[in-house]
Amino acid sequence: TMQLPLWNSSGESVDTIEVSESLFGVPMNQALVHQVAVAHMANARQGTSATKTRGMVSGGGVKPWRQKHTGRARQGSIRSPQWRHGGIVFGPHPRDYSQRIPKKMNRGAIRCLLSQKVREEKLLVVSELNLGQAKTKEMAQVLSNLRITTPVLIVTYAPQVDVILSARNLPRVRTLPAPQLNVLDLLNHDRVIMTAEAVRRAEELWASMDTKAEVEVEGGGES
Repeated sequence: TMQLPLWNSSGESVDTIEVSESLFGVPMNQALVHQVAVAHMANARQGTSATKTRGMVSGGGVKPWRQKHTGRARQGSIRSPQWRHGGIVFGPHPRDYSQRIPKKMNRGAIRCLLSQKVREEKLLVVSELNLGQAKTKEMAQVLSNLRITTPVLIVTYAPQVDVILSARNLPRVRTLPAPQLNVLDLLNHDRVIMTAEAVRRAEELWASMDTKAEVEVEGGGES
């Protein structure tokens, strides 16, 4: 285990909290993080862009002019690619961009990024985020107390209505429940604020490692 400072909403360090070193103390693996991030972005693509080839556009069934003795280049159809409103050559067509992300890779990338945030002192653990009212100024005051001026990701144990409503109008602030923590949001936000309950939930989800599965992967899955 390792110790992290525990903060309150007033920006004061009130205690320390023990966290799992297997989640917040692993070395960085840039290749792994890059591969998972690319897969996430690929999975977000709709893949619905489409263009028509010369066989799909209407018209062009008649040769525009005779083959020879006109002084012009020979043409067979006004729907050839060089004509205006003609078919498109090598244009995009609907396709599936999705990539499979193994659970172990996704979990490993999240560990790497959380650990990197800790090393760079960009992860703050707060005891709780109980706002007096669901108002933007309440959340702005909390962020000011914690000296947050860069894009920040706020992670709670579960969807917390007052936190969501208070943060949704603030620029560069995003809220997430712990189970929805992902690589892209960790990369896109410089700072991370996690409640103590969110830390425990994250440890339940990603700190434990299936040793048998790890051995099988490292050994090629053969017994």
